[in-house]
Amino acid sequence: MRFTQTPCILLLYCWILNICSVTAVSQTDGGMLYPRESETREVKDLSGIWNFRPDTSQNRQQSFTERWYSASLSDTGPVIPMPVPSSYNDITQDKSLRDFIGWVWYDREFYVPSSWLGQRVILRLESVRYYSIVWVNGVQVAEHEMGHLPFEGNIGPVAQFGGHNRVTVAVNNTLTPYTLPPGKIQHKSGPGYPKDYFVQILQFGFFNYAGIDRPVKLYTTPSTYIDDITIHTDISGNNGILSWSIVPGGLCNPNVKLCKVAVEILSKKGMTVALSADLQGQVKVENVQAWWPFSMNESSPAYLYTMQVTLKSENTTDVYRLPFGFRTVSLSNNGILINKRSFYCHGVGKHEDYDVRGKGVDNAMVVRDFSLLRWLGVNCFRTSHYPYADEIMDQADQLGIVVIDECPAIGLTEPVNYNNQTLYLHKKSMMELVRRDKNRPSVILWSIGNEPLSSYAGAGPHFGEVIKVTKQLDPYRPLTFASNNVNPHTDHVMSQVDVVCVNIYFGWYSENGHTEVIEYGVEDVIGALHTYYNKPVMVSEYGAESLPGLHVSPSFSYSEEYQNDLLAAHHKAFDKIKGKTLAGEMIWNFADFLIDQEVR
Repeated sequence: MRFTQTPCILLLYCWILNICSVTAVSQTDGGMLYPRESETREVKDLSGIWNFRPDTSQNRQQSFTERWYSASLSDTGPVIPMPVPSSYNDITQDKSLRDFIGWVWYDREFYVPSSWLGQRVILRLESVRYYSIVWVNGVQVAEHEMGHLPFEGNIGPVAQFGGHNRVTVAVNNTLTPYTLPPGKIQHKSGPGYPKDYFVQILQFGFFNYAGIDRPVKLYTTPSTYIDDITIHTDISGNNGILSWSIVPGGLCNPNVKLCKVAVEILSKKGMTVALSADLQGQVKVENVQAWWPFSMNESSPAYLYTMQVTLKSENTTDVYRLPFGFRTVSLSNNGILINKRSFYCHGVGKHEDYDVRGKGVDNAMVVRDFSLLRWLGVNCFRTSHYPYADEIMDQADQLGIVVIDECPAIGLTEPVNYNNQTLYLHKKSMMELVRRDKNRPSVILWSIGNEPLSSYAGAGPHFGEVIKVTKQLDPYRPLTFASNNVNPHTDHVMSQVDVVCVNIYFGWYSENGHTEVIEYGVEDVIGALHTYYNKPVMVSEYGAESLPGLHVSPSFSYSEEYQNDLLAAHHKAFDKIKGKTLAGEMIWNFADFLIDQEVR
């Protein structure tokens, strides 16, 4: 990608810009349960057509100097309509906007009903890529670094109840060696380049989509509310064991004696199967219906119960309903067990990538993708290379498709990327990911990254810190990462995780055109990794590119026939070692996705 403006990289941090002079409302930092309507909670979706304006000034500071957040964006200059959710890159015919690097601005007006007065009113953004600052009525209410994960702020103190309000969002997609994912800006000068010419160098193989790519919502809770719920399930014989911890907020925190809780476990048909009155407790559900992947139980896959929690104080009541499934995950030295039965992953890697929308979540495409996954017989996928939208994760829970849930740690391919700031963001990403997805039955593995420089000695302690934090947050799920280093003697990370995931490209990046060597390469590499680590081994990526409609016989690289021959050769090798040294296979990729404009 090529640009003709010079960004100020350090604009990523609001304090450097000296833009924090407006008093900021405290950003919420609790459990951040997914917004669900109930008899005590309301949800309002702010998706739609917003106003949009990029800051095209040379140093990208004009928008902050002029305080665009203090008035309607249309008062600051020309705006264009921009759909939310969507990436902004492919919406217009403007090439400079598609390739824009720096700050872009959104705003829209909304109403807060008078009936919400006295309640907590929370503004939640499900994902903004990458660095974002949010104002309501000119007051900063939230700030977040990294995309793909939700953040929110309490806007009650600044909202106009019964009147119109304005939300403004500034977004910066600049990638540096210290962001997650990382990148770098390369300046070029001389007679062959325009003035102030630079390029954004990506350290990953997909397009750098940006913007507000998931829904923006308002939701309410009572002043005393259910802040967080953490559950763990087990199965003993025909019984399901549910353990939980409920964190109250408001008046009940820390004065929990002032509140009473009622926990009711409901079957899919709404029948009560267990009751409790404990904030931290455990119940037994007899004749439990376990959550199964569809490939392991076609007659009754993905059975979901509901945990209904009611929290009462003297003057308020809050009700929250959490869907969940009874499911266990364990490991042998050569496989993954779900509910103590062997599970083999027939899977794919994916991307959130759609025509026009970019990484913008689209329910029609989500449903279509899952229909295709079931049609293909796919029983698992990895959220390569970042957390996916809640709408996607909900479908996995409801349809019985297993998920390897990956944080946005891709592109850690240079020693400079192993620094304190990146480590902070890496740990933060796992903390936010576990907080969001910890109760999902479809999630059986956490993935802490993709293809890092694991041969670099500094990668060992870096990933060790991330693993430690993740294990503290969730001691039950195994951990992995996807590696392109098949030499255990030079790897400083793989020995620290529970499942070995390896990306191999026999017949493509190595020995291109020679499908006859694939079987030997697969058996050798997978066998050696299993022998060395004595852990389950999965092939997290394999495959070849093809040009649709290109037919060559006999097969030749980039033809559809060659892609088919390459996959068939891998499948032949996998079938020989399946369940012995191989625990799963995942084709790269489920569907086409956009990459940057580079000749490779």
